[in-house]
Amino acid sequence: MHDFHFFGGGWMMFLWWFLIIILIIFMVRFLWNSGQNKQNKETPMEILKRRYANGEIDEEEYNKRKRELKN
Repeated sequence: MHDFHFFGGGWMMFLWWFLIIILIIFMVRFLWNSGQNKQNKETPMEILKRRYANGEIDEEEYNKRKRELKN
């Protein structure tokens, strides 16, 4: 007579759906964060080159910091 034999029936069905939803949320958050971490793996030299290319620092500052990074 039970329609939800696999889930355990009654209130147990709601518990399983809750656990499934929580699992999906954790998986989505994990995948979202792993994608962001890959983007943030810039080396200090790449950051320095990007800042120089964007005009945030001048050539003198670029060369000074470049020498410091090589030491």
